[in-house]
Amino acid sequence: MEELFDAKDYIDEMKAQCEKVLTYLKGELSNIRAGRANPHILDKITVEYYGTMTPINQIANITIPEARMLCITPWDASVVKNTVKAIQESDIGINPSDDGKIIRLVFPMLNEERRRELVKQVKQIAESQKVVMRNARRDCLDSLKNLKKNGNISEDELSTYEKQVQTLLDGFIVKVDEVLANKEKEIMEI
Repeated sequence: MEELFDAKDYIDEMKAQCEKVLTYLKGELSNIRAGRANPHILDKITVEYYGTMTPINQIANITIPEARMLCITPWDASVVKNTVKAIQESDIGINPSDDGKIIRLVFPMLNEERRRELVKQVKQIAESQKVVMRNARRDCLDSLKNLKKNGNISEDELSTYEKQVQTLLDGFIVKVDEVLANKEKEIMEI
């Protein structure tokens, strides 16, 4: 027999989905280069290390000595060449330089046109995540309406739950807008 969900379970499920979307959005935006050194740009790059593909941050120390420079110091000097190659083959658009021990990534200054393109891209990512959140709201409301249809909750309870769901969504949309505004500010900062 199928376990019966109550209204709170559906609302909690929607909240969990929205929190995942917000976390995903923050991760995606941290990978967008804004003209200053950000170690998260390396998060998706893996290097072959003793036969295993390993993230750079697990085989090296990453520091930011200047606002527009990352220094990557592998703990094992034998992986410097593989690390350089992995960075060159990635899509981050920065050419690394190394001295055999330390790899340096110098982030170029962004021109105004490129900044505007990045802002547009960031807004598209944020909007697509808002759509995912709205879909979670729709699914939650559909489930609540089914509970009412089956006689598990009253019309008044449905109305109360619908308001809770909308308030919850509105709160998450505000958080998305804050994350977006912070990223836009970071990109447009010279």
